[in-house]
Amino acid sequence: MSGAALGLEIVLVFFLALVLLHRYGDFKKQHRLVIIATLLAWYLCFLIVFILPLDVSTTIYNRCKLAVNSSPAESNGSYVTVAPSKQKCIKPWSYIPNGIMPIFWRVVYWTSQFLTWILLPFMQSYARSGGFSITGKIKTALIENAIYYGTYLLIFGAFLIYVAVNPNFNLQWNQLQTIGIAAANTWGLFLLVLLLGYGLVEIPRSHWNGAKRGYLLMKTYFKAAKLMTEKADAEENLEDIMEEVRKVSESIKYNHPLRKCVDTILKKCPTEYQERMGRNMDDYEDFDERQNSYPSEKSLVKLHKQVIYSVQRHRRTQVQWQILLEQAFYLEDVAKNETSATRQFVHTFRSQEPENKIIQYFYTPTVEWYWECLLRPWFYRVLAVVLATFSVIVVWSECTFFSTKPVLSLFAVFIQLAEKTYNYIYIEMACFLTIFFLSICVYSTVFRIRVFNYYHLASHHQTDAYSLLFSGMLFCRLTPPLCLNFLGLTHMDATISHRNTQPTAYTSIMGSMRVLSFIADGFYIYYPMLVVILCIATYFSLGTRCLNLLGFQQFMGDSEMTSDLIDEGKELIKREKRKRQRQEEGENRRREWKERYGNRDDSTRNRVVHTDQKESSFSETNISRPLSKYTRANGRTERDRIELLQDAEPLDFNADSINDDTLELDSGRYQPGGRYLSMSRSEIFDDV
Repeated sequence: MSGAALGLEIVLVFFLALVLLHRYGDFKKQHRLVIIATLLAWYLCFLIVFILPLDVSTTIYNRCKLAVNSSPAESNGSYVTVAPSKQKCIKPWSYIPNGIMPIFWRVVYWTSQFLTWILLPFMQSYARSGGFSITGKIKTALIENAIYYGTYLLIFGAFLIYVAVNPNFNLQWNQLQTIGIAAANTWGLFLLVLLLGYGLVEIPRSHWNGAKRGYLLMKTYFKAAKLMTEKADAEENLEDIMEEVRKVSESIKYNHPLRKCVDTILKKCPTEYQERMGRNMDDYEDFDERQNSYPSEKSLVKLHKQVIYSVQRHRRTQVQWQILLEQAFYLEDVAKNETSATRQFVHTFRSQEPENKIIQYFYTPTVEWYWECLLRPWFYRVLAVVLATFSVIVVWSECTFFSTKPVLSLFAVFIQLAEKTYNYIYIEMACFLTIFFLSICVYSTVFRIRVFNYYHLASHHQTDAYSLLFSGMLFCRLTPPLCLNFLGLTHMDATISHRNTQPTAYTSIMGSMRVLSFIADGFYIYYPMLVVILCIATYFSLGTRCLNLLGFQQFMGDSEMTSDLIDEGKELIKREKRKRQRQEEGENRRREWKERYGNRDDSTRNRVVHTDQKESSFSETNISRPLSKYTRANGRTERDRIELLQDAEPLDFNADSINDDTLELDSGRYQPGGRYLSMSRSEIFDDV
């Protein structure tokens, strides 16, 4: 099993990152380099989280071997002198041989740092650029990132000057490397505590509120009102941009030097706008440079950027609106089915997506009723209590992890108790659950936050390239300090525990933070205590109240604006529900029409064909030409009537008001499908 656990987790984490990226990104429409870069960033960050527990168990085993093989004098003050015999040093099932983990962590860490500080910011600017050539996009990206890179070089230079002026330090390559790592981890820890303080409170509270059906429904109405405003704004913005594109397309003719740029812009427009502009464009008219003023290439680049953004925003709001409607309809169905006497879940509308037969077999309406109306609220309440307990433990440990005598951090106490018995399964599970919960609190906040319209992770393949790359940057910057914070909570970091023990392979590549003592002994120790203040602020919704005062509508139960938006959203949902009901009624009527009269039309067609064959044979054997002419003409008229009747599918009609007499339509009468039998009897017989 040596190294097998490492290889298995590497493969599983890759598929986890791939599935999650497929939910938010669009593999078909977005550029491959954007997908690959984002996938690599997410994959490396998730890999660090899942592999770190294996590093902890391997380090504990190596400490045990050192304690057994060393004399008491050599191991005086050591953390692992608790092993009295060699029998206790049992090799863990997930043991990773020496030399593998340091190389693995070095490759993963520096690759993630290269992505977050160099490649991803450049690709962000490249993706948002409106240039028409690769050279133009690269030039724009370099100009936009000049200030960005200069700021971080200034910060690194400040650290470098501090170390150079201090006479106690001799600058070496390892120390310069440590300064760079310390600068990156300091920035990441600053943002980490902010996101962690929000997630520790909001995640348990969201699950507790998830058990309240009325609360979820009111919040959905609130979201519907806000999303409708955003949707209308996106549609209006798209119309304005398309009007500018139309004017540019009409002014720049086919033989203009910038016509290729205009064609590139038109390809990014929605199909209906492309067809409309194509009909109004006269490509045979030459342009006259002396008479008209044409837009410059710079203005076309700006217009191209606006088109990409407006089309993506319009498409995203449309999809989000449909998803929100389905959610609102489902919550209303749950509220109605709670008082059902049959205890079977009844949906107002059929699912638009085909359901799996296996799920339909096990997840019956009765099972769905018990889960949605009885079990799910209690499950969410129990889960909320468990998550709240974890949050309290994390907050306590963040405030006390610097204390080594006595050990006050609960995570460190759990790990030390398991270390005495060398229960590696318990150690790995405890480490995994701890770091997984911390990651959920931080990463879920990254997925929830929204910076106006510039950064927004939207599910169902609606996230743009800029937001995907920005999320990859955040993950790569947050994960290393998150792991260092976890090792500090469990006292596996020698900088925190102040013990002369073998460090983990992960902390060994970070170098000794003693180069910058004010960071190692000050910022890393006391700054995480601010999580208490952030948790209190989140619990009382201080941030939400401040945003509401600034004019950003937030969901607050005691606000008059919130009540107005809830009422507005409720009316919007009712209107969409009536619209959906009319559509389904129309489909049901079409289905009834085909079921009632589809077979009759087929039998009538067969009867007409048989009669026509008999009359044709009769006309060949008889001399009476007028009779033959009349019979064939009558058969032709009948066939025309039946074919027109088959093509007719009215959009909306009352099937109950139709009887057999109304189906006997004469020539020249208006047909249900909107067609006329335009030929009179004399015109029909003139063709024979």
